[in-house]
Order: sequence, then C-alpha cells, then structure tokens
Amino acid sequence: MEHHRIHDVIVIGGGAAGLNAALTLGRARRTVLLVDAGRQRNAPAHSMHNYLGHEGIAPADFLALARQEVARFGTRAVDATVVAAKRAEDGLFEVVLDDDTVVRARRLLLATGLVDELPDVPGVAERWAREVLHCPYCHGWEVREEAIGVLATGPVGVEQALLWSQWSDEITLFSHTGPRLDDTSRARLAARDVRVVEGEVSHLDVSEGPLRGVVLSDGRRSDVGHLVVAPRFTARLDGLGGLGLETTELHLFGQVAGSHVVSDPQGATSVAGVYAAGNVTSLTETVIGAAAAGLKTAAAVNLDLITEDTRRAVAAPAVPGV
Repeated sequence: MEHHRIHDVIVIGGGAAGLNAALTLGRARRTVLLVDAGRQRNAPAHSMHNYLGHEGIAPADFLALARQEVARFGTRAVDATVVAAKRAEDGLFEVVLDDDTVVRARRLLLATGLVDELPDVPGVAERWAREVLHCPYCHGWEVREEAIGVLATGPVGVEQALLWSQWSDEITLFSHTGPRLDDTSRARLAARDVRVVEGEVSHLDVSEGPLRGVVLSDGRRSDVGHLVVAPRFTARLDGLGGLGLETTELHLFGQVAGSHVVSDPQGATSVAGVYAAGNVTSLTETVIGAAAAGLKTAAAVNLDLITEDTRRAVAAPAVPGV
C-alpha cells in the first residue's frame, strides 16, 4: 500500500534542517514523510549552544520537542535508513528503506548532514564531542581559560589555534602532521601567546576516561584538558548514489575540509526536484543555521510544487459545462 501512496515531499534526515523543513512543509498543507536514520551528528554532545531560546539544551531533548511540533501539522515520521533512491519512469522519486518499503514523492529534500572523519590518532574518536572538539562557538564558553591543545593536520591548524586563543590564554599548537611553520605563522602565534610543540603526536592519554594529556612519538607529554582537531567533513549520502547528485570539495585555508552537495541559495541541487538543506550542502553550518536553511529550502520546494500544479492546471483541457 505504501508504494501506491504519493507524498508531496519526502524529507530524508531528521536533524534540525530536516525537522524544520518538515515543519514548514506541514504548515504549508503538504503531505510529508520524514525519514530519520537517527544518526544526528551532535548526538554525542552534552548540549547545544547559540540557538536562541534553546541555549544549553541537550540534543536529544531538542529533537524530541521538534518531533512533537512537526507531528502537529500532519507530517509522518519513520525511523528508517535509506538504502536506495532514484527517479522512476513516471517522473516521481522512489526511495527504498531498510525494511524494503518503497516510498514515493514528487520532490525530495535531503537533510542527511555530514560525517566527521577524525584524525587517525588513538584516543581522538573515544573522546570526540567530549574533550575532543572542533568548534569554539559550540564549546568555547564551556572550556574558557582551560588548557587547550590544537592538533595540526594541515594549514588550518594555525588558524584554529589563533581562533581558540579568544577563549583561553593556555593554547598549545601541536605541529603533528601539519606543514612546517614559517616565520609569519610563528610570529602570529607568538602575538597571541600560543605555545608550539614540535613533533608528531602518538596518542591521547585517555586511560582513565576523560582526556588527561597528549603524548608525542618520542615520549614527551603535555597535559591538556581539551584537544581541538580538524575533521574532514563529508556529506552523508549513503543510499543516494542513484540520484546522480553533483558534489564538490570545500577548501579552507589551503586545506581540503570536506565534500558537499552542490546547491543554489534556495537549496536546489543539480538534479531537478531534489533539494538539499543543512550540513549536507553547507558543511560549516551550525544547528541554528541548519534549521534556518530547512525553512528556506522548504519554502522553495513548496513554490516549485505550486508552479508545477499551476502549469498543469493551465494546460488541462476545459471540461464542457464547468
């Protein structure tokens, strides 16, 4: 029966972007199916920040509130993973879920987020989103004036160290696998009182749970309570290869920061009828920005559907006597 039902929009991804898109489309009286695999990027974090009205809320609590609000306007949510998606011969989109259910819609809105590919240093993954961080706007206030290390894996390491020095005067840059520091970089770091430790990092000391320090390959050790890393941000597109989406790399400070879906300012991708919102297309977006993108893209999808319906109505032959 599900195969024969046609939704206006299937929203894939149940984070801030997907939920706000579903809310907007539901309020626009659209039939919406929200498919959520439950892999929100900020799930390991204790709290989320810089979201006016929700400052400090736990991610799980935010999602629960958002789901309740979305349901009020008729959107149906399913907890499932997309395993395949394509445009069918009749022009509709078909999405196959991991229970073999096939769902169909006139439009797709992708809000699948991204995957943080972490540096391959023992201890980093274990303490990710706890003591191992990357965004000062997400966590800077909570770790202000504490001893913070920055792991350089590319040119962006210097910029991260300078940025985090706004929140603490105890910043240490570990050169690790980053490029050799030139005189200009050293002068900039010194101007912000950033300490530099040369040498490759062997592992993090997480033997007793929380991060206790950074151990270098020659045995030297630096005690830090938090470590800043630069993940590679990769758009999450599992099961969506059949759509033929265009992706491209994002470069920051001469370093490849990740890959994202190409879209216009309204979220339209290279595939007609497929839209994208949030981190899948804007890798550096925060939660509040992703939610705003969900609203903007949903409005574009609704207008697209109205335009199509109007075109069809104008082209339809007149019915005698009506």
